[in-house]
Amino acid sequence: MSSTAFSGEDGRPNFADLEGDNEWTQLARKHWLGSAKLKRVKNDVVKIGIWDVLEKENFQYRSLLILESLQLLEIYLWPGYDDSSTNHHVLLIAILVTVKNRENLQVWEIFNEDGQRFSDFFRRVLSMSLDSSLATPTKTHVLSFLICAFQSLDNGLIRKECAPLVSISLWQHLASETARDGKFERHPQLKKAWRAATKRYDAADEPTQAKLRFDRAWLHTLLLDFLSRLQNLGTENLAYCERFLEFLTDLESQLPTRRYVNTLIKDLNLLALIRLSPMFNGADNGLFRDLFVLLRHFVNFPIDDHTGAQHTQIQSSEEHSANLARLQRVSLKRFKEKLTILALSNYAVIDKREELEALLEPLEDSELASLAGILGFRTKYPPATKVEVNRELLLEIVLAAHERRKTFREVMRNLSVLPTEAALYEPTLLRNEQYDGSRSLAIPKLNLQYLSTGDFLWRSFFLFRCESFYEIRKDIEETIKRLQPQHGQLPNSVRFSGFSRMAIPIPKPAIIEVAHPKVGQHKPAFVRAEIGLDVSRLADAVRREWETLRPDDVVYLVSAEPTENARDLTNGHAAYATSHDHGFRFLRAAEVEQMLDEDGRVLRETSGADVNGFVRRPRLRRLLVKLDAAIYKIDAARKIEGKADVYESVNVIIRRKGRENNFKKILETIRTLASSDVPVPDWLQEVFLGYGDPTSATYTKLSNHLDKVDFRDTFLDQKHLEESLPGKVIEPAALDEPNISPPYVLEGLAEASSAAPRPSKKRRRDDDDVPQQQPLQKSIRVSTYQPPNNGPYPTDAPKTNQVRFTQAQVEAIMSGTQPGLTVIVGPPGTGKTDVATQIINNIYHDFPSQRTLLIAHSNQALNQLFQKITNLDIDERHLLRLGHGEEDLETDVSYSKHGRVESFLDNRFQYLAEVDRLATDLEAPGAHGNSCETAGYFNSAYVTPAWSKFWDKANAMDTSTSDLVESFPFHRYFSNAPQPLFIPEASKDQVLEIARGCQRHIKRIFTELEDIRPFEILRSSRDKANYLLIKEARIIAMTSTHAAIRRQEIAELGFQYDNVIIEEAAQITEIENFIPLALQNPTDGQLPLQRVVLCGDHLQNSPIVQNLAFRQFANLEQSLFLRFVRLGVPTITLDYQGRARPSIAELYKWRYPTVKNLPTVLTEAQYLHANAGFRHEYQFIDVPDYKGKGEYQPTSHYFVNEGEAEYAVAIYQYMRLLGYPASKISILTTYAGQRALIREILMKNCVEQGRNRLFGLPRIVTTVDKYQGEQNDYIILSLVRTTRIGYLRDIRRLTVALSRARLGLYILGRRDVFETSPEVRDAFSLLFQRPTDALLLTTGEMFPAGRMLEDDEVKAVEMKGIEHLGQYVFEITRAKIESFKQGKEKPPVVEEVEKVDTMDEEVDEGEGQIVGDVADDEEERGDIDGIE
Repeated sequence: MSSTAFSGEDGRPNFADLEGDNEWTQLARKHWLGSAKLKRVKNDVVKIGIWDVLEKENFQYRSLLILESLQLLEIYLWPGYDDSSTNHHVLLIAILVTVKNRENLQVWEIFNEDGQRFSDFFRRVLSMSLDSSLATPTKTHVLSFLICAFQSLDNGLIRKECAPLVSISLWQHLASETARDGKFERHPQLKKAWRAATKRYDAADEPTQAKLRFDRAWLHTLLLDFLSRLQNLGTENLAYCERFLEFLTDLESQLPTRRYVNTLIKDLNLLALIRLSPMFNGADNGLFRDLFVLLRHFVNFPIDDHTGAQHTQIQSSEEHSANLARLQRVSLKRFKEKLTILALSNYAVIDKREELEALLEPLEDSELASLAGILGFRTKYPPATKVEVNRELLLEIVLAAHERRKTFREVMRNLSVLPTEAALYEPTLLRNEQYDGSRSLAIPKLNLQYLSTGDFLWRSFFLFRCESFYEIRKDIEETIKRLQPQHGQLPNSVRFSGFSRMAIPIPKPAIIEVAHPKVGQHKPAFVRAEIGLDVSRLADAVRREWETLRPDDVVYLVSAEPTENARDLTNGHAAYATSHDHGFRFLRAAEVEQMLDEDGRVLRETSGADVNGFVRRPRLRRLLVKLDAAIYKIDAARKIEGKADVYESVNVIIRRKGRENNFKKILETIRTLASSDVPVPDWLQEVFLGYGDPTSATYTKLSNHLDKVDFRDTFLDQKHLEESLPGKVIEPAALDEPNISPPYVLEGLAEASSAAPRPSKKRRRDDDDVPQQQPLQKSIRVSTYQPPNNGPYPTDAPKTNQVRFTQAQVEAIMSGTQPGLTVIVGPPGTGKTDVATQIINNIYHDFPSQRTLLIAHSNQALNQLFQKITNLDIDERHLLRLGHGEEDLETDVSYSKHGRVESFLDNRFQYLAEVDRLATDLEAPGAHGNSCETAGYFNSAYVTPAWSKFWDKANAMDTSTSDLVESFPFHRYFSNAPQPLFIPEASKDQVLEIARGCQRHIKRIFTELEDIRPFEILRSSRDKANYLLIKEARIIAMTSTHAAIRRQEIAELGFQYDNVIIEEAAQITEIENFIPLALQNPTDGQLPLQRVVLCGDHLQNSPIVQNLAFRQFANLEQSLFLRFVRLGVPTITLDYQGRARPSIAELYKWRYPTVKNLPTVLTEAQYLHANAGFRHEYQFIDVPDYKGKGEYQPTSHYFVNEGEAEYAVAIYQYMRLLGYPASKISILTTYAGQRALIREILMKNCVEQGRNRLFGLPRIVTTVDKYQGEQNDYIILSLVRTTRIGYLRDIRRLTVALSRARLGLYILGRRDVFETSPEVRDAFSLLFQRPTDALLLTTGEMFPAGRMLEDDEVKAVEMKGIEHLGQYVFEITRAKIESFKQGKEKPPVVEEVEKVDTMDEEVDEGEGQIVGDVADDEEERGDIDGIE
């Protein structure tokens, strides 16, 4: 079957491949599709019809994708597998599992129902991995399956099969018992494990012993086979060995698999054997060498393999010194004559490879072998391994064991975080460019578990640096391509015939200062340069973009040159492209210091107008930048050697969008954290790393859990309380009050939440036949109290919660209020933001000395959460919103740092005026309202004595109510409060309560003035803002990217906090989740963090990573939220949705089977009435080709579908003509290209030609990815694709797309494409139950409709295609305009729409995410927003 039989782009199958008449679909229809009855697997079909064809075409991935899409595995191979199945049958199952894994599809679920059959299958795969008769490519496929399995140890089925293969029984194959005993000496508990394994083997029957022998020999046999393969330089063998190094790296990078494997690998001297092998030294085997370096990193990682404790720098140094000391003792004792110098040398000499090699030179070969043996190294190998134990090998073994290696922290410090052309085009990075899964990659993976926090940070640093440099290179190449450099008229000159708003041609930069190196350093302290920017020919908008460059922004100085066509890459195994191939010779990054005008003055915003109104156009801007001092030193050395001067040839400066250009600060943050000894609190450490009990960080397992908590307004009434705590006995604390009102204080929470201890296995077996005792109902004692009267003014009344939380929401609130880790899974519309808000409210009031950090992935999500917080009973002076998204908050008050400072100063005048009023009331002479200091004196000298006098009077037994009212000292002050202050019929107790409220009101004035006083004293705006952050604010909100950028600055201020709440946690990469946990420096060696609350939904979108290699291979899109779910950390899933009509919620209920509907969506009128003008509240419309075209790509990965775009706009116009508010309508699409096309058509059809008043623009036009967390009443969704399903095969994105609508959802797509995909079949099954060939409309209705949704008698009008709908809309529009002209109707008022454009060019620094943009990505690189 030739590869040209298929027509889909990018080597992926399309709709025609799955529904056409090619060989695969014919085979599928004949043997497994279209029949409900299980068909017997025919061996000739497996061998001849499938295997031979795949083998002939070298297992083309396209063919494997087609077979996977045709459900070969689910319908045919696995159901038909049994003991008699052939090896080819087994191999096909293994191969298709790896295909599913690469496509991020569900892999192991189909095997769960029959564990025994899967175990048999897995054993056969293991046996085949050792089968020497199998071809090497076939064994490579088997190895890929095993890699997939060992990466899925969270699955119990897989863990059961894999664990015995890496157990302590492996140590049966160590070189000697002495080596094993040495391990037992250091870790006595290992000896118990060894004895237990031995006893288990001795007690087993013969079949079980055979299985145990196979388990302990399997990996050792694979390793010996690998050693023999190192001598063979064949291409197929190289691919196998690369994959095997990936497999070993995976084993070494997780503690459960590393624990015993690392000892065996070191015992075999594997690293030394690889380094000396012909394969390692092959000229074209760069990937193999890079994989070796990665394996060596993990093998030598400074960690105790058995306890998991990371070695400190001191411990590592002591261990290294002990090894050197042992070498010197042996040398002196056994080889005194020849190694005396070695024995007497200091450690700094003998831990260098060259020096040690020279010192060992006097030894004969036999003596060197004897030295290696005495030191405990293996010196004999089985003949099958083809290992020759010669002098070179023995020397390498001894040298590798004793040389000083750089620690991972030193490696991170030495890696530059600013790119050069050499770094951007490094072969290691270029291999990731065209990743197709056929070969391994030498990059670390984000696993289920990490060796240590330092290991996690090292992996994150490496991957984020690679991803950042990849994106920088793409942007630089695109910009240079747009500039079109060509040969100038003068020799060696360059002119630019194109234009890019991101670049300006410049003369060479002037180096104005090179500072002397600091003590102990060799590079300059700093290097400053000045660059002249000619802005005279730039459009005003572009010029302003350049003028907004801020200090620390990174710009790129490029030496552009004319270029030929770039060379293609093929997964990193061909000749690599260089910067020359893409139009530039050199690239240097620089940090902005200042932007100056042409007169050298700091650029400030001015009107630019002179006296007569003439605006002078700027001609020149001068940019001061700092160059990378280390790179500059190297460049200066190059110049001295007579090589080209880099800075002489620089002719272009390039900038990038702020949100994409934060990489330097983020990398520096990660590097700083990697040097920290305590980056995670102790109670969270094991759970974060993935070890131990996954429940250990929940409050029920922590010693500092709270037994008594005031839940304030969480519960609305006693019935709500009882409904929220099923299975618990509610006992009033006061027995004489059976019915109590909120607020409620719950006591006995620790008792009620504690889990019963898990009995031993033996006890559980013994209890099988014993009737199980019913668990005792836990009791919770409930008390109440009278909320304090805060004063007589309406503004003094506290804001209270009005949400009737569900049982699951209450459980989440209770857990989040307690110390520990809380993971809240919030399906669409289940109110996770409301839950987070209530948790914050409870913490704020119950723990007034604690501070809470709010983190979200995007400004939009953060502002939604923060806005809800501002509506709570939380003093606004304790709220702070950091970052540049604060201006989008829909509040009258500014919550930024400077806005809060201004607010404090504004409040100062207000409160001081109140002090003057009090002084007048008390007839106190003096300027008491002059300052906060004088106000404090007035309070202590006048107000406090007045209150004391009043309370003395109140406490007197003979004081009557009237006397009490008369003696109240502040009648005149409270004369502007609602009158009468004291009602005539009030009792004495009521009068006293009113007086207490008045006292609290006055006390709050002086308390706030005391808080404002530091702002009087501090003079610098910066000092005031910093004081606000570290002392005054108690709830601080920022995006995850802002936290990463500003971490060092915030921590150095001494910022401390106790709680972290992360919204959208499933959309944030692991490192983005981690950094907010470490924004503070340790106190007494510990972080004071008490609570971590993660809110998210792992079944919706994951973090967006543009590069396929980092997304699929390195798993960079993994979030901490998802990893915790996989690890089995307890989660609380919210289970009632209140967003959408029940019928619309059914569209995604298959994804959330436990989610039910709140009463509001079942009873409120808006959910019960139909959508005016539409027959159905949701409908899928099958859109055929428009003008002979379906989907197409004007540029690479930029998908558009004109028919769907026109259809979406026509539906919008129709809705507007019926009176639907524009703000209630959103248009979503799955690709950024389609979004741009829809906006273009909207502008043409709805805005231009005077149509704005009739139609206007919808609330938002955006991509599905950007709309997660948002909702609207009516959604028009364009799916775009007409040949294949594209990335919507990832059902997480589809879930987001289907769950944004509240009342109406109208989907435009190609039915044939989505009907044939098994992954989305459940999602589309309900949609396809309704007519899809035409949009069904109703006539004679206007918004809002009076028709009920259940009215089936209404007659529908079919709109057959876009032309029909377009004509219908045109006729209604014409009639509408005529009606306006005749005065029968008034034209609609132009509606203010909240959002129109989501192009996001204007988004400020760092308010996006760390990795990638919130854009839709296709299978290769993605449909990225900026390509338009």
